[in-house]
Amino acid sequence: MRLFQASSAEVAGDATASPYARSKAAAEEAVRDARESAGLHASIARLHIHESPVRAVTFVSRKITRGVAEIALGRADRLVLGSLDVVRDWGFAGEYVEAMRLMTGLPEPVDLPVGTGRPHSLRDLVATAFAAAGLDDPDRYVEQDPALVRPADTPVLVADPEPAARALGWRATTELPALIGHMVAADLHRLRTGVAEAVGYLFPR
Repeated sequence: MRLFQASSAEVAGDATASPYARSKAAAEEAVRDARESAGLHASIARLHIHESPVRAVTFVSRKITRGVAEIALGRADRLVLGSLDVVRDWGFAGEYVEAMRLMTGLPEPVDLPVGTGRPHSLRDLVATAFAAAGLDDPDRYVEQDPALVRPADTPVLVADPEPAARALGWRATTELPALIGHMVAADLHRLRTGVAEAVGYLFPR
């Protein structure tokens, strides 16, 4: 039997006291214990943010792509967000699943960070989403609400891609414009057709 644990980069961030980070850290410890005491082939990936059009709208990335699509179609006139200055490592979930597959296929278990290594601010993501929808000047539409700023957050959280490249021969290749463009296109299609889910949303065009 082989086990893969999807951990989170938040374990090593500034918000390690959050329930989410604590739960992921505890799961890592359980996996390591099983590996050491029972010889279980168990790998851990500290995943950085992995996106696709099936991301729930409760996450800020999809809130942005959905909101931008609504603005582009004249169904909304503003997008309310918290801080735009956080810097993250956004990658395509489909590629990260391939990294997971490769990890479970190694002769020995391994612990790796999984991410693109490319830093972008949330402001970059917003600008990319508006550009993908053919809209200029995001500042016309974006409103910042201090109530939406997280009380504890890591300013910058970006993967080191080299360990995964060495161990797996894997690198993330989908860059932010293609990823966010794909998500915006899917949300535009959802709004125009009323089809909330479709297989075509899974794969970049």
